[in-house]
Amino acid sequence: MRLVVDTSILISSLIKQSVTREILLLPFMKFYLPEYALEEMEIHKPKISRLSGLSSDEIDILLNSLLENISIVPAQTIRPYMKKAERIIGGIDPYDIPFVALALAVENDGIWSNDKHFKEIKSIKVWKTSDLLIHLKRP
Repeated sequence: MRLVVDTSILISSLIKQSVTREILLLPFMKFYLPEYALEEMEIHKPKISRLSGLSSDEIDILLNSLLENISIVPAQTIRPYMKKAERIIGGIDPYDIPFVALALAVENDGIWSNDKHFKEIKSIKVWKTSDLLIHLKRP
């Protein structure tokens, strides 16, 4: 299974040991993240540190471990899809345009996000963690 990962999923996996972190570490899963999200992670690092109790260095180590199973997709790969992505989600949340553009740019099974506004998207499958768990438990 191949999924575009929303930043909130990655942040959640850094804050505490959880099923989200376990899924991100599954070797048979393939995840994609727009490079822009790494900048967003840096912005949220103080909050992640406060909520997790981890130092900045510990967050970097954990993030690097998680990124071993996540392909970082450069901006130039998603740039041709940005206008279409803006039409799909720009009016709902402009910060999510790169994630939708990425879902349009690479072969995937959808976007993994627990953010409610992603439910508005009809043209791309959106997976909540609970949906993903049900899917992964099927024989």
